[in-house]
This record gives sequence, structure tokens and C-alpha cells, in this order.
Amino acid sequence: MLREAYPYYLANKPVQANSDLVVTNKYTSERACRVAMADDKAIDAGIAAAVTAFEQTRKMPAYARQAVLMHVVRRVEERHEELSKVLCIEAGKPIRDARGEVTRLVDTFRVAAEESVRMTGEYLPLDISARAEGYESMWRRFPVGPCSFISPFNFPLNLVAHKAAPAIAVGCPFVLKPASRTPIGAILLGEILAETDLPIGAFSILPCTRDGAGLFTTDERLKLLSFTGSPDVGWDLKARAGRKKVVLELGGNAACVVDEGADLEFAADRIIIGAFYQSGQSCISVQRVIAHHAVYEHLKQLLIERAEKLVSGDPLEEETFLGPMISEGDAKRVESWVNEAVDGGAKVICGGQREGVFYDATLLEKVEPHMKISRVEAFGPVATVEPFADFKAAVKVVNDSVYGLQAGVFTPNIDHAFYAFNEIDAGGVVINDIPSFRVDSMPYGGVKASGLGREGIRWAMEDMTETKLMVMNKLGRL
Repeated sequence: MLREAYPYYLANKPVQANSDLVVTNKYTSERACRVAMADDKAIDAGIAAAVTAFEQTRKMPAYARQAVLMHVVRRVEERHEELSKVLCIEAGKPIRDARGEVTRLVDTFRVAAEESVRMTGEYLPLDISARAEGYESMWRRFPVGPCSFISPFNFPLNLVAHKAAPAIAVGCPFVLKPASRTPIGAILLGEILAETDLPIGAFSILPCTRDGAGLFTTDERLKLLSFTGSPDVGWDLKARAGRKKVVLELGGNAACVVDEGADLEFAADRIIIGAFYQSGQSCISVQRVIAHHAVYEHLKQLLIERAEKLVSGDPLEEETFLGPMISEGDAKRVESWVNEAVDGGAKVICGGQREGVFYDATLLEKVEPHMKISRVEAFGPVATVEPFADFKAAVKVVNDSVYGLQAGVFTPNIDHAFYAFNEIDAGGVVINDIPSFRVDSMPYGGVKASGLGREGIRWAMEDMTETKLMVMNKLGRL
């Protein structure tokens, strides 16, 4: 299904410089293929090519940028099943989730194509006092220049799309470092982009080691860095990024509140998906469930019943819900955090067992806030459950976190819904659904340790552009 070897893309061209990066089948742990690795010389050349290309990309008319984006939409639709199966192998993503991600990539590029032709500005009158009589102004947005993108392993296609598509939409060339464990999706996207009329140097897709990625962060020729990954790495990159803009999406330990009167069957169905889809390896995976004491026991039983029915196994099998974690080391990490919580008095009420790269869909109660499995992003198929008596107190529990990406609140009470929206310290509050809900056109990002800036096409396009003002003195001209 996969080729023996894949190139990297340097200045729009495939380069089979070596076969140094081994990509494994995450289900079998066997070698799946080899990928070319970029060295410092190649990365420097990619940045230099982006600088040269900017003279052309910034002048591309909107219809030409839109044509590039729509080409990707068409080609991805044609290669939908191929790309889905690639995700199964390189990321261990169950086939239904993989197809969902490819569909979302299509959405992301389609929205970018739509937005690329409506980058509007504004006429701004200036005669707010006598001294400015006769002056008028207008402003519009211009692309910032070459951009640097670093993407994570868990959404190897769509999180690349959320960086590449808005860059193309505004006319910014870019260099991209895909995650070393899941680079193939990004390389196949490069293969599709190489079919377009983008100027040479408009994109480079360069797998490399973490140590080799320094230029992506520090090179002053780059005007924006967009990183998705762990908080420790993200904030370190920001500290070293110099004067360039920085956008960070760094994850969280998302909470989901279930209020008295909520539809428990629906809430349980959604929480199971939010906590355990793609083995919990999502920045907005449900990690903390906070339920009103009047519904706590009933909801807990509903969650246990559903979790115990989830099918784990080969990601290519249609019935598989739980695939492997990205590595056995990550599965062992989750196992150790759960065991640590149990040693401290927590109780496993479902799951709690590891077999190689697989970890059970696991629910715990009586978890103390200081325990890692609650306090730190688990990035695995584990959720904690706890009761609350007062809604305001539940919101305080949600906010008792260094993270603030998204939160979910199931409630029939409109006052509680607006209280949650106003008081929860997060980038998004989802009412009557899970925090894991995301549509690719909406603003997405967090506060506190969860990041800086917003993704979502319009918002990313704003980050990748600068406002430029023109002032005109009309006095005495007529």
C-alpha cells in the first residue's frame, strides 16, 4: 500500500536525498517505508527559496491562489481512500477516523479557497477633528512573508492543512516540518501541491530531526512560526523565535461538565467519542468529566457500559474504534500515570490495562486534582469522573488547570450556558456537546498554557498578514 521510499519536497520539487527516516506501521510496529530526511543545508535552501518566491506569491491574484487551493480539494477527493489508509498505517488511526480527517482536509482547503477571494479592507474617515479635515484613509492586509510550520503526529493531514491552506490563500510561501513519526501525509500533500502553478519555492516539506529544526525557529528570514505540539516545546520555541510572529496550539486537559437535567444518553454517547476516539490522542480529548451529583451514578454506568463495548484492533478494520497509541512508550506513560493515581487512592472503574501499544478505554474516579492523570495532558484513552453539587463550583474545577483550550457543558439551563461561556477560561466553550467538537472554519486555540493565537482559516489568514494603512490628503486638489 505504501511505497518503499518517499522524498522530501524542496522548493516544490521532490528530492530523494536519502532514506534515513524509518516510518513504522503503528499497529504492527514493523517498518512501513523510508522517507528522505532534510539536513541543515536543505532547510537553509528551502528558506532561501521561500524568500525568493515571496516576490511572486505576494503578487498572485486572488483567483490564481484560489485555483491552487481548489486543485488540492479535487485531488484529495480523488485520492480519498488512499490517503485514509496511509493515515491508518503511519498514525494508527482507525479507518473511520482516518476518512473523517481526509474529509476535514477537503473542508479546510475549500474554506481557504473561499476566503482567498474575500480578503477585504476598509475605508476609514479621519476627520474626527478639525486638524484632520480633508484627510481620508483606507487599509488592507498584506502577506507577512515566508512562514515556518511545525506540525504534530496526531492529525498528519488536517493540521498541516490548517497551516498550509491559509498561507496559500494569502500569498505566503512556507517551509514545513512534519512530525517525524507521521510524515507521509504531508509529503503526499506536497505531491499534490507540486502539480499546481505555485511559484518555485512557494513550499518546501522537510522532515528532519528535532535538533535539526533550529532554523525553522530562529532564522530571521522567516516572518511567522506556527507550531502545534507540546507546551514545553512550544514555549521554548517562542522564546527562541526572535522578532517573528508566533502562533502556538499546545493542547490541554479538556473538561466536560454534565449538568442536572442534561440528556444523559446523548451526553454519554458523545463523551465516549470525545474521550476515546483515536485513543485519546487529541488536544481536545475529554480528560475530565464533571457531573452533577444527581446524575453522577447514572452517567457513570452509561459511560462504563459504552466504554466496555469499544472494539480495539487493526486500524484498517471497519469495526475498530480504538487503534494503537503512537508508540509503546506513550502507552507505558499512560499506564504509569494511571497506576500512580491508583496508588494515591484513585479507583479504576473501567479498563486500566495495557497490551503493547494498546491501552484500554479507561475511566477513573476519586482522582485528586494534583495527580498527573488529571493535571497534565494525558494524550491517551483515559478520562476521570467526579461529581459536583453547585454549577459555579463546577466551573471553578474546569478552570483549575494550567490549560485553557476548549471545554464542553451539557445543560438545559440557558443561564448556566451563558455563565459557562462568560466564566470558563478557555478559547472555546461548547454547549451541549463535547470539547472535542471542532469545525474547521471556526476560530480554534487556547489561553494560558494551551497556546497563543487562533487557527481556523480566517483567523490564521489574519495572523499571516499585516495591516497596511494608506492616508490621503485631499485638501486643495480640486
